[in-house]
Amino acid sequence: MNMQVESPEIDANRINSKKIMRRAWLITVLLIIFQMVNFADKAVLGLVAESVMSELGMTSTEFGFIGSSFFFLFAISGIIVGFIAEKVQTRWLILLMGLSWAILQFPMLLGGGAMALLVTRIVLGAAEGPASSISLTHVQGWFEPTSRGFPSSLVASGTTLGPVIAAPILAYIIAHPDLGWRWAFGFLGLVGVVWTILWALVFKEGPYSHFNKAQENVETSVKTVVYDPNSKSIASSVDALKPVAIRKILLSKMFLAAFLAGLGCFWSLGFLTTWAPKYIAALGSFSPEIIATVSSLPWILGAVSLAGAGFISRLLMKRQATVHVSLGVVFGLLVLISGIAFYLIPLLSGWVCILLITIAAGFAMCFPLATMAVGFSVCSKQRAAVMATLVATASIGGMVSPTMVGYLMDTAGYVQPPKGVPMSAQMAENLITGIHHGFEYIGLYMIVAGIITILFLNPDQLAKKLIK
Repeated sequence: MNMQVESPEIDANRINSKKIMRRAWLITVLLIIFQMVNFADKAVLGLVAESVMSELGMTSTEFGFIGSSFFFLFAISGIIVGFIAEKVQTRWLILLMGLSWAILQFPMLLGGGAMALLVTRIVLGAAEGPASSISLTHVQGWFEPTSRGFPSSLVASGTTLGPVIAAPILAYIIAHPDLGWRWAFGFLGLVGVVWTILWALVFKEGPYSHFNKAQENVETSVKTVVYDPNSKSIASSVDALKPVAIRKILLSKMFLAAFLAGLGCFWSLGFLTTWAPKYIAALGSFSPEIIATVSSLPWILGAVSLAGAGFISRLLMKRQATVHVSLGVVFGLLVLISGIAFYLIPLLSGWVCILLITIAAGFAMCFPLATMAVGFSVCSKQRAAVMATLVATASIGGMVSPTMVGYLMDTAGYVQPPKGVPMSAQMAENLITGIHHGFEYIGLYMIVAGIITILFLNPDQLAKKLIK
């Protein structure tokens, strides 16, 4: 009787593979929380808007400028750190970001005024600029190429889960007579400190990272990838790509399409994190808790749609669909729907506006799909630099949005009432009129950007062109 016995080496491979996957999913969970903290730090400004504007005597344009200031250094730091990631392990970059985010929350807790708020938002923007690209680069180092879409989308969904979970907590803190809006910043600082300690205890580079030099040994169980010129999808061969001139990627139709769509997505993000709570308050007489809950609806939809799109992309790639179809087309359709919803908001009123802004802003949060798609056009060593450049340049939309909307509100005749004085019906109407003008402009823009994205966000075509 013939019996086949597996060798100890095969058993060792299996054991090590299981260990790697356990660590991979632990890292994924921590990075989801990392992104949750990231976007809770952004969203807090919108939640404290009413209190800060009244207490510090700020106009809409002035407060909008502080909202925009977050993105002043966002792009520059994102690009610089993206290129640094070619030489410095991403685990250390993430540790440094987490620690700096926490520290930057405390000046407002300790009594900082308008200038302190401005300075800390600028520096915080610089510290958070590389977060998306670096966290996606790190998590992709833990999974083989065709399986990266789902964990990457889960990490990206942390950007939408952060405000969802934080908004009710922060609203309670802001409304509490013994705490107030300053403790909203303090709470986020404490959360950041705890996360940083946890990350320092478990962080490690993944087996698919370009820093891992032992890609064929038993310890990592990672196989060498060979480029297949006959494959329609670049997904199975992306780790076989070699470094190319970065300018060829940045000047491509693929990158331009992702950039144009990203401008619109960041415009929406800038609005959500600065003006959404005030806009919702103007639509009806809601308590702070209800405003915080309603403000979280776009983030909830963003989390669900991003995770769902990532899961769909994983299924499509497993069935040999191209990255263009799996990520590019899916993202382009979401941008197109977002644009249509934005454009329709000024034509309607009441709860229908809340439904439409939930759809418009929620689908706009799927920009990480574009970042993931672009990452498939380049080798692992250059991936962080390319993705960081995309996020950084697209963030210009977030810089424009808060000031633009604040200016449109002022132009429409809105004046912030003094502390303790409720907003009049006329002022509410003026606020809504100004914001709706912004929705008309961004709606038309995103409709066009969505169509361009569907046609040209094609990393398969670009990668094959560059490898020749």
